[in-house]
Amino acid sequence: MTNKISLIRLAPRLLNFKNLAIAMAFSSQVLAQSNVETVLASVEKNNKSLVASRQLWEAKKLEYKTGLTLPNPTIQGQYLFGSPATAGNQTDFFAVQSFDLPGFYKKRRQLAEMQGAVSLTTIAAQRQKLLLEAKLVCLEMVYRNKLAAQHKRRKMELERLQGDFQTKLDQGYGNILDLNKARLQSLEIKQLQQENAIELHQLQTHLIELNGGVTLVFQDTLYPPLLEIQTFEIVNKEYEVADPVHQNLEQEKRITEKQLELTKAWRQPKFEAGYHYQSILGQRFNGIHAGITLPIWEQKYRTQQEQAKLAFSEMNIQSHLNEHFFEIKELYDRQAALRKSLDEYRLAISSVSNTALLDKALRLGEITVIEYFLETSLYQNALLHFLKTELEYQVSVAELMQYKL
Repeated sequence: MTNKISLIRLAPRLLNFKNLAIAMAFSSQVLAQSNVETVLASVEKNNKSLVASRQLWEAKKLEYKTGLTLPNPTIQGQYLFGSPATAGNQTDFFAVQSFDLPGFYKKRRQLAEMQGAVSLTTIAAQRQKLLLEAKLVCLEMVYRNKLAAQHKRRKMELERLQGDFQTKLDQGYGNILDLNKARLQSLEIKQLQQENAIELHQLQTHLIELNGGVTLVFQDTLYPPLLEIQTFEIVNKEYEVADPVHQNLEQEKRITEKQLELTKAWRQPKFEAGYHYQSILGQRFNGIHAGITLPIWEQKYRTQQEQAKLAFSEMNIQSHLNEHFFEIKELYDRQAALRKSLDEYRLAISSVSNTALLDKALRLGEITVIEYFLETSLYQNALLHFLKTELEYQVSVAELMQYKL
C-alpha cells in the first residue's frame, strides 16, 4: 500500500496522466474488484466434462445398489410322458428362492454406500482441477491485458516522439537517423502488440472451451485479491484436510476394509428354499424344497486378495502424503521467493520512473537520442519483467491455495 501511495504522489512531478497510468500498471488491486470468481462460477456450471462426470457417477451409484436385494427366484416345470403307456405321465413343478444370511445384505448395503461416496471426492477433485485451470487462464489474461495497456502507452509515446522528429526534419534542423530510430522502436512495439493479441485470443478461446462453449468475455486488468498465506505447517495441514485426492484415497481404503470384512460372509454357506409339486400315476406329492451351497473352492483366495488390496491402499496413501508434502513445500517456497522479488521490482520501478525527465532532457539537448532510447529501454524492460514476475507470483499462490477453490 505504501508503494501505491508513493507512486500516486510521484505522478504530478512527471507527466501526470502518463506516469499515473504506468504506476497503475503494476499496482495489484485498486479501485475495482476482479470478476475472476464470476468466471469460475460460470465454468463450474457450464463445463461439459464436469456435467458428464456428475451424470456418470449418478449411474454408478445405481450400479452399486444393483444386487443388494434377493436374487431372482427360480421356477421350473416339467411334464414327462411315460412309456409304456401303463407307466403313466409325470408332472413336476419347482419354485425356489436362494438367499444369504441377513448380515450379508447389511454389509453389502454399507459397501454400496461407501462406494457411492467416492463420487463426491472424485467429482470434487475434478472440479478443483478444472477451476484451477480456469483461474490460471484468467490470471494470464490479466497479465496479457496489462501488457496490452503498457504496449499501447509505449506506442503513443513513440508516435509522439516520431512526430516531433518528423516536424524537426520538415523544418530543416532534424536528423533522419533519429527519425529512423523512432520508427524501429515503433515497429518493435507493434510486433509485440500483435504477439500479445494472438496470445489473448487463444486464452479467450480456451476460456470459452472450459465454459462449455458458452461465450465468456474476460477483460480484467486487476488480479483478484490474494488470500492471506499462513505458515507452511498450517498451509500443509489445511491442504491435506481439504484435498479431495487424499479424501478419495482414504475412502478407497475404507472400501477395501469393508470388502475384507465381507470375505467372512463369502465363506458362509448359501441357502435356498421353495415348493416342490409332483404328480405320477394319479398320485400327488407336495412338499418343501431346501438346499445349501458350500463355499469350498469358489472364494478360496478372496481373503488374500483383499488383504493385498488393503496393503496397497495404505502404501498409496503414504506415497501421496509424501509426494504432496514436497509439492506443497516447493510451491510455498516459490511464492515466498517471488513475493520478495516482486517487492524489489516494485521499489526499483517506483524510484526510476523518470520518463518525463528523459523527455525534457532530450528536448533540451542534454542527452542524445541513443541515450534516450537506452534509458527508456532499461525502464521498459524492468517494467515488463515486473509484470511477468507479478503473474508468476499470482500463479504460484493460486496453485498453493487451490484447496480453497
